[in-house]
Amino acid sequence: MWPAFILLGEQMEFTIIYKNIDFIMDASLKTLSHTLVAFVFALLIAFIVGTLRSFDLKKIPELILVFYVEFFRGSPLLVQLFFVYYGLPKFNVVLDSSTAAVIGLALNGGAYMSEVIRASILSVDKGQYEASYTLGYTSIQRTWYIILPQAVRIAVPSLVNGFSGILKGSSLISVLSITELTRAGQLIYTRTSRPFEIYLTIALLYFFMTYAVSIVAKNLELKLSAKYN
Repeated sequence: MWPAFILLGEQMEFTIIYKNIDFIMDASLKTLSHTLVAFVFALLIAFIVGTLRSFDLKKIPELILVFYVEFFRGSPLLVQLFFVYYGLPKFNVVLDSSTAAVIGLALNGGAYMSEVIRASILSVDKGQYEASYTLGYTSIQRTWYIILPQAVRIAVPSLVNGFSGILKGSSLISVLSITELTRAGQLIYTRTSRPFEIYLTIALLYFFMTYAVSIVAKNLELKLSAKYN
């Protein structure tokens, strides 16, 4: 039996969490799965957009990329999810809720992380570019073998923040009828009318997930620093 606590004269009963633990864990796994898939696609978008924007592009491609970044950074994620799920069917693009959620999260996260990649590439010492020219590297070889490895080391902490942002943003995909962690909390609250115990547990689960990722990222950053220093 889980302990009961007294808070502001009201008894807190965490047995509610115990009784619904399987439901909460299933919802947590759904949150993580959507977040991980969206993060992978967001990284892909970020590296493509960020790398391209670090070069001197022609005006039209540059404007397209700038519009993408500014649009998804300048509008609410909730509106973007609604657009992907409810708006695209007007153009005969019908997506299931999970696919729409992943696309919305990936496009939003990719816009933010592309700026991290671009800034990291531009922060690489100009002497590296000159050395690559001297060694006869092509532009693609220079970017792939010299610039990007150094940029990734610089970008790792901020990219982890990007993962945390996608994880927390995934709480909004409940509007697409996906029973992720936040939605699970809402459903349990509807049945039990015990908001404190439920939302405290949900908040702690989000915290532990993001904190675990930050520990992994710190270790990765240390390994990358040791490798390239």
